[in-house]
Amino acid sequence: MKLKNFHSYFKRKPYFIADIAANHDGSIIRAKKLIRLAAKNGANAAKFQNFFAETIVSDKGFKDLKNGLSHQSKWKKSVYDVYKAAELPLKWTLELKKECRKNNIEYFTAPYDEGIINYLNNHLNFWKIGSGDITWHENVLKIAKTKKPIMIATGASNLKEVIDLVNKVERINKKIVIMQCNTNYTADEKNFNYINLKVINEFRKVFPKHIIGLSDHTHGSETVLGAIALGATVFEKHFTDDNSREGPDHKFSMNPVEWKKMVVSSNKLFLSLGDGKKKIEKNEKETSIIQRRSIRLKRDLKKGSTIKKEDLTCLRPCPINAVAPYEIKKLIGKKINKNLIKHDYLKWSMIKR
Repeated sequence: MKLKNFHSYFKRKPYFIADIAANHDGSIIRAKKLIRLAAKNGANAAKFQNFFAETIVSDKGFKDLKNGLSHQSKWKKSVYDVYKAAELPLKWTLELKKECRKNNIEYFTAPYDEGIINYLNNHLNFWKIGSGDITWHENVLKIAKTKKPIMIATGASNLKEVIDLVNKVERINKKIVIMQCNTNYTADEKNFNYINLKVINEFRKVFPKHIIGLSDHTHGSETVLGAIALGATVFEKHFTDDNSREGPDHKFSMNPVEWKKMVVSSNKLFLSLGDGKKKIEKNEKETSIIQRRSIRLKRDLKKGSTIKKEDLTCLRPCPINAVAPYEIKKLIGKKINKNLIKHDYLKWSMIKR
């Protein structure tokens, strides 16, 4: 991706990010398979998450909470152990990037450890900031200094927090995608009550110079279609090949069938939005001729005849140079300059001036 074309790159059509996240289940073979499946079904990028359990979660901290919260309440292992099992080895980076390139999609990641930013910076074209790090300004700004596009998810935050971070980032990096997000990972149908797509309108107003997107954790295409209608162009959803697999991310992820349907529907909707300028479109120019009415004669008239109201009727079709029905009063009392027969249409060149 040519970074100088950042804005046009993400606005020319919907951009779909398949977040493979922890769905690799500890296998690079599975990770590559998911990359291929994502590409086959219309993803523009495959995203991963690089973290180490010991630098993203406190084992003691979560154990002190006793009962797990939100989606973690159903995990069979401790939070620390789940994150430990979901770690993405840095040594996979080159192979995953190569697999993405082979399948003509972008490789990138969300780095949850400040110690790996320099290494990853050599292997990707843009970054993702997870919602949970929206208040970790030090790390986000370190990433922003790479000058590569940065996607900021805004789940579980308020507008002030988003503005605070974006204001700091844009001082050193103007290539920003701001993503509306709801960070509930339970796959509960009730979550649609909280997606709040209309925040996209607010983001477009507050951040007119930045790209707006949606990071979503619901099944189906509905949220993405709604976001497109509101002006968002970048979309991230988790991706798996099997929702029944064990693991923290599989249940709320999109499967290949859902993903393909989403991409096809989204591209159709995006094309349908048009440019917002009301005009006769290219594909309806002929229709405007066959469906509109023109002013035609009810009887034959000879050259020099004076046109009367009872001589006229309005019938389809309407050739491009025909007098429109709303101008019928202008014809009354005028003389024609040639012989005409019944149902000839009138044009101004036939009228004596």
